[in-house]
Amino acid sequence: MDKMILKDNTEIELQAGASLSVVTVKFDSKDDMLQAWKKMTPENLAEVKFQNDAGTTIGEYADLILVSETSQETSDGAVQTAFSFRVKTDTEKRLDALEEGQAVQDEAINDLGIATSELAEKEGAE
Repeated sequence: MDKMILKDNTEIELQAGASLSVVTVKFDSKDDMLQAWKKMTPENLAEVKFQNDAGTTIGEYADLILVSETSQETSDGAVQTAFSFRVKTDTEKRLDALEEGQAVQDEAINDLGIATSELAEKEGAE
């Protein structure tokens, strides 16, 4: 059976014939489906591999976004789910990089403020 491997090495068994926009999975229960769905975080979707039943990697993706999820409970209590993914656009990737850079800059400014306050306190104590 084909499988999807998330960045944290979570493996999700797929049904045959999956494409990125329609990744179909049959789970044994609602709880199993929810457990897999909770793993679909931006961090885990940053690096995703698809392997066939022989273990050969048939697709590797970076920066996926979960667009939608549709589930239906079957008569035997299993849950048939279709996940739809897409790759982040260049604009979304640039925005992520900008936000990451801003976070680093904010931390550096905070550190500088703390150091300046400590120096001012030492000057005032003398």
